[in-house]
Amino acid sequence: PLVTVIALDFGTLFSGALITETMFGWLGMGKLIYDLILGNDFNTALVALLFATGVVLVANVLADIAYAALDPHQLPRAGRGAMNGFARFRRRFLRHRAAVAGLAVLVVIALAALVAPLVEAALGLDATQVDLFGRYAPPGGGHLLGTDEAGRDVMLRLLYGGQVSLAVGLAAALGAALIGTIVGLAAGTRGGRTDALLMRLTDAVIALPVLPLLIVLAAVDLTRLGVPAGAAQSEEAALFHIVAVIALVGWTTVARLVRAGAFSVRIRDYVRAAEVLGALRLRVAFRHVLPNVVAPVVVATTLAAGNLILLESVLSFLGLGIQPPVLSWGNMLSNAQETIARAPALALWPGACIFATGIALNFLGDGLQDALDPRAAAD
Repeated sequence: PLVTVIALDFGTLFSGALITETMFGWLGMGKLIYDLILGNDFNTALVALLFATGVVLVANVLADIAYAALDPHQLPRAGRGAMNGFARFRRRFLRHRAAVAGLAVLVVIALAALVAPLVEAALGLDATQVDLFGRYAPPGGGHLLGTDEAGRDVMLRLLYGGQVSLAVGLAAALGAALIGTIVGLAAGTRGGRTDALLMRLTDAVIALPVLPLLIVLAAVDLTRLGVPAGAAQSEEAALFHIVAVIALVGWTTVARLVRAGAFSVRIRDYVRAAEVLGALRLRVAFRHVLPNVVAPVVVATTLAAGNLILLESVLSFLGLGIQPPVLSWGNMLSNAQETIARAPALALWPGACIFATGIALNFLGDGLQDALDPRAAAD
């Protein structure tokens, strides 16, 4: 109970601290948000508010988890009925220590990337400012991770690069999951020639070598597809292009999982009863089949996200992905290869971020797979 109360009170005390800092002008996040609003820097103020909200939400979630994990009345007893689905999932997931550690690493990386403008304002630095007299500065002296070949702060560039790499990886994973779910549902619910055609298409995509295919798709000139030249050269179009390219090669696993799940659900009595009563195939697919295949889709998407972030980094490293001045971990690695003999740390830090994110996502996917496994229902 003490741990739970402390976690619950933390959110309240944090909110109170923000108000107190604003009222009395004390140094802290509350005063920082107030000064940003007075300075009309609303974008950075919004990021600060979102971070503060996230801290409170995380504290409340941790309090709920602590209550469920530490309350002896929540533990299974002989003769007690089965726990509800969410409680069972939470208990299994918390037992998977690697998954919990992976989730913690992802939260830290995501929050660090999210508060990059706040860190930049607090340090009084600019991630894009060139200082030729401060090139290759060692860690310390106002630059926690040193500076690069142009005298720019490495830590700030890592944080801003993380925003792009994580956003592209997440968007590509969601896009791949959407494509795979649609293809798998269509193949599994319609069957026959539709199933054969879609599965042969899936096999063809799987058979193609991924990296050469990505290189070809990433090199496509958007203006030849009818996109205006001004729009095709914008940063938004470049990001959307990379997300679409990665999603187009990453949907096959989800499609196969959804198809297999759809086949197993189609033969159940309630689905057959709905079909006999005249329910449309589209309604059957989304009302009865899709809810039963969500769990494997979530697991597959989580496991794929790490690989998709790595693919984005590879494309950026080859010069076909995110292009400067937009930062990503991949193009930071690409820039570091020219100076790796003189400053190997410039390649070490973005590589470590990519490695840590990929490993954390794989651990999280393994934990979700164990927690959502229906064969462990007797646990």
